[in-house]
Amino acid sequence: MKQSALTLWPYMRRYWRGMGLGLGALALKDLLAATLPIVMRSGIDSLTQGFRIETVWWLAAALVLISALKGLFQYWMRVIIIGISRDIEYELRNDLFTRLISLSSNFYARFRTGDIMARSTNDLNAVRMMLGPGIMYWTETSLMFVLSVAVMLSVDWQLTLLALLPAPLVSFAVVYFGGKIHSRFEQIQKMFSDISSRVQENFAGARLIRAYVQEDAEMEQFRKLNLEYIGQNLRLVKTTGLFMPLLQALIAVTFLIVLWAGGARLLAGKISLGSFVMFNTYMGMLIWPMIAMGWVVNLMQRGTASLSRISEILDEKPGIAAPASPRPLNEVRGEIEFRNVTVRYGEMDALHEVSLKIPAGSTIAIVGHTGCGKSSLMQLIPRLQDPTSGQVLLDGLDLREFHPADVRRHIGMVPQETFLFSATIAENIAFGVQSATREEILRAAEMAGLGPDIQSFPLGLDTVSGERGITLSGGQKQRTAIARALLRDPKILILDDALASVDTLTEERILQELGLVMRGRTTILISHRVSTVRHAGRIYVLDHGRIVEQGNHDELLADGGYYAGLHSKQLLEEELEAI
Repeated sequence: MKQSALTLWPYMRRYWRGMGLGLGALALKDLLAATLPIVMRSGIDSLTQGFRIETVWWLAAALVLISALKGLFQYWMRVIIIGISRDIEYELRNDLFTRLISLSSNFYARFRTGDIMARSTNDLNAVRMMLGPGIMYWTETSLMFVLSVAVMLSVDWQLTLLALLPAPLVSFAVVYFGGKIHSRFEQIQKMFSDISSRVQENFAGARLIRAYVQEDAEMEQFRKLNLEYIGQNLRLVKTTGLFMPLLQALIAVTFLIVLWAGGARLLAGKISLGSFVMFNTYMGMLIWPMIAMGWVVNLMQRGTASLSRISEILDEKPGIAAPASPRPLNEVRGEIEFRNVTVRYGEMDALHEVSLKIPAGSTIAIVGHTGCGKSSLMQLIPRLQDPTSGQVLLDGLDLREFHPADVRRHIGMVPQETFLFSATIAENIAFGVQSATREEILRAAEMAGLGPDIQSFPLGLDTVSGERGITLSGGQKQRTAIARALLRDPKILILDDALASVDTLTEERILQELGLVMRGRTTILISHRVSTVRHAGRIYVLDHGRIVEQGNHDELLADGGYYAGLHSKQLLEEELEAI
């Protein structure tokens, strides 16, 4: 509960006036409800002393008026408090999404997509139920209980104490079963996350599952997960199923005590008929609060369990943080320098004391075998990650002095893993450039070598690419991503193995188009293909996180090192393919 208060306090504080107004309407509603039995006692006692029609009319009018006012305050109580819970849900969902998109790749390596989706939907709804109906009914039942008991004590304290004899058992049941419900609901939410993750992975890997004929195996795995999820829910149902009848049984015992002891005191003349009716009316009014208390405990325990799961994400700190007073970055020349840069993952160095300087407007290339650190080096430039040690400079200034968003606005990057949204090709290309015209989008597509393909598509630029670009080939997806980067008109262009999925002829055509685009821009080509990088002004060869060779294409061939061997191997592959 302490964690819940800390997480929710900023949201509750923003709505304290509205919450106060809603709770005020709730208090007035309960006060009026507590007044009804008192009015009934006065009326009945008056009628026992002598029947008068005026008394009946007065009693009826009073009851109707009080009930109408009670209904009015009950309406506003629900509208205000439930409305505030929806507003807080809206803000909490926005904050959760904002935090998710600000977190680094390390977070997504630890949390599965399905788990994150479960926390953003199921858990968020449980928190809303705790904030709305939970708080409302908790306050209503507590206040109604206090008011009813206070009036009953003032009329007959002995009968009231007898009526409250089962109260300690009710409290024990609430505490005991509340803890059980909390732990079991946590297990259910974890199982829901597992199911969501499994479904998401199956949808994303549908082609692979079919290719390996694993449909039956995946269905069996899902059946087992689903069966375990049902089992966890049934355990919770058994707990709540025992809790509610037990609570109702204790309430029935209380009612019997009042009927038995109250009837005896009425016959003995110790209380009036009106007071006896009032006691029974209060007991009838307390049935709902006592039953609702079990439901409220259920809501509160579910809400706190879900809130702790949401808090895990909200408490995560972004790996890349903006400085307190970022330096303005309006113009960029494009000079990049790595000074003794080391990037470490656990105990392994992906890069070790790398130093190189890329002049503004030049085109350089990075080559090397898989896992040598090429992509890690490039992720440092747009600050997708920071070096473990060393510095990355932009125009002579440390990147960490700028706001990451300001740096990224001047960079066009095509990552190794191409991602397309489930939208049209035009929308995918224009992602991040809201002001792009149709002509500019088409021009970017042509520069990326996508023009002929667009002409063959049934709807041209308006063709929907499908989820993750499933309707496009690997080469078409890469060229769409290149067009997206070019449309930004960046000062720094990074192509991380961006032509790996296209054939050599298409690659040559795209590089010719890019040759015009790259003039005046700092361009970094990352590839394992010599054909992609041979025209670069300078080529750097990475091996185990270190720069082991550098020079232009001819110089590296003359050195006879790794680059020359790679060139010979690829020439041989091309000759074999031509046979």
